[in-house]
Amino acid sequence: MNFRGTFEHTLDAKHRLTVPAKYRAALSPGVVIAIRPETEPGAPRCVQLWVPDDYDAYVAGSLAGLNPLSARYETLSRVLSSNSWETELDTANRVMIPQLALNHAGLSKDVTVTGSGTHLEVWDRAVWPAYNAALMTQFTDLVASVDHTA
Repeated sequence: MNFRGTFEHTLDAKHRLTVPAKYRAALSPGVVIAIRPETEPGAPRCVQLWVPDDYDAYVAGSLAGLNPLSARYETLSRVLSSNSWETELDTANRVMIPQLALNHAGLSKDVTVTGSGTHLEVWDRAVWPAYNAALMTQFTDLVASVDHTA
């Protein structure tokens, strides 16, 4: 499943997010809610929603090639595992965002849900437009840096 699009939603009083209708079937077997680790200092933060098997593959890929006894492996494994939660959609197709994840991403009531290919991301609605605009200004440089042919 490829997750695409941008959707404006609100969190209810219990911090539950209604999953966009087009992705409910894909997430009906289960959902992993994960904090997106900061990969650049000062980068805006979000919360990710994954299909459990896809999150497991992401973690395995992130750890691939590292010695399982190394500090680097332990740290990466710990960050990815302790900051993710397995849950299910409730009968109203909602997931509750854990308080730790809300705090990390600075989520308020109004959120923007974006497709990110392998998963969905939940952004504070006040943060997303500026971050997306910055991404778009970087696009030409990103494409040039790929330097390969199809």
